[in-house]
Amino acid sequence: MPGVTHDDAPPLADLMPWSVAPPRLGRGWPTAPAPATLKARWDALLKAEGTDRAALFEPTRARTVRSAVPQLPGRPTGTEPLEQASSPCPEPVRVLAAPFDEQWLLPDHRLIDTARPELWRVADDHQIFAVESAEGMPLLATSVLPTLRAGRIRPLYRRPGGEEPNLAPGLPAYLADRLGREVTPPDVLAWALAAIRADHTVPLTADPGLWSRGVALGRQALWLLRRDGERPKLPGGRRPYVRAPLPARPLTILYDPEEEALHLDEGRVSPVPPQAWDFRTGEVRVLEAWFTSRTRQGEPGTLSAIAPTAWPQQWTSELLELITVLTLLADVRVQRSELEIEAPITVADLTAAGVLPPPGTARRPASVLDHHEEGPAGQFTLL
Repeated sequence: MPGVTHDDAPPLADLMPWSVAPPRLGRGWPTAPAPATLKARWDALLKAEGTDRAALFEPTRARTVRSAVPQLPGRPTGTEPLEQASSPCPEPVRVLAAPFDEQWLLPDHRLIDTARPELWRVADDHQIFAVESAEGMPLLATSVLPTLRAGRIRPLYRRPGGEEPNLAPGLPAYLADRLGREVTPPDVLAWALAAIRADHTVPLTADPGLWSRGVALGRQALWLLRRDGERPKLPGGRRPYVRAPLPARPLTILYDPEEEALHLDEGRVSPVPPQAWDFRTGEVRVLEAWFTSRTRQGEPGTLSAIAPTAWPQQWTSELLELITVLTLLADVRVQRSELEIEAPITVADLTAAGVLPPPGTARRPASVLDHHEEGPAGQFTLL
C-alpha cells in the first residue's frame, strides 16, 4: 500500500488502547468441536474418584482438583473444589479456538488456568473481539470469546451493551470532522480490518471516497469472520456440495486441484476453489487445521480420548460454510492488497489533535460490575 510509510501510521495498540492477553486454558479436554463431547467428558470426570479424578483432570501449577476459585462472570457454575463436585455439567459456550475454527468450551473457572475474567464481563451480543493474528490475516474478528493462542485481544467495547468504545478518546469525532461524515466504532474496526499491516499499524485516510471503500471492504470481512447473520453463499454452480458421502471416521484430507475437490478418505466435496484450500494463517493451512482438530485422537485413558464415534452431520455443514467463507475472504485479501492509502492522517496529526497518545485509563479495563459474582465456596467476590 504506497502513499504512507509505516512510521506515519498509528499502531492498532494506540487506536484500540485496551487489550487483554489471550486466555490460557492449561488443558485441552474442556474444549471440543461438539458440545455433547464435553458433557460426556464432564460425566467421566465426576464418575472418577480420588486420585483417578485428580489424574483425569490433568493438574497444573495453576489448577488442581483442590483449587478454590470464583465463578466466571455471568456463568452460574459450582465453586466448591472439583474433588468435591457433583453438580451437572456446565452449559458449553461457543468460542473461537483457532483462526476460523469455532468450537465449544466448558465455562467453568475451575477448569481454566488463566480465564481473563475481564473478557467474560464484556462478552455479549453487542461485542466484537478483534484478535491480533499472523501474517496474511493480521487481524481477526469474532462475536464469540476468543481462546486461541494468538496476539492481544482488543474488545470493541469496554462495557456490556455496546457501550464505551475501546477507541482512543476523540478518535471517531476527529475522523468524522476530517471526512465530513459520521464515523461509528464498527466503522473504525472495519477500516482497521481492511487497512491493517503485518506490523499491526493502521494507516488512516482523510479521503472520504477511499474511507467508504475501505469500510465497505472491512465490513464484508467482518461479516465473514463473525458469521453471526445471514449465512454466506457462493454463486450458483460454485457452491460446495458433498458429491460422495463422507465416511463415519475420515482419517485423511487431500485436495485435487484439477477437480477442485476435497477428499476426506473416500468422501468428496466439490467444488472447492484453490484459494479456499490454500488459505493460510501464517504457515498453517486453515482447512487442514480444522480437519485435524476434529480427527485427532486423544491419548487413551484421558478425557481428550472421549470423542464422537462417527462424523456428525453438523461438521459437514460447518465444513461447507468454512469453504465458502475462505473463498470469499480470499477475494477480500486481494482487494485489501490493492487499497492505496491517500491523504494519510499521521501520528503527528493525531497527536496535534490530542487524540494520541491515549490516556493511561484507556488502556485499563472499565469497572463494569453491576451484580454480585460468586467466589470460592459460595463467597461473593469483592471488587
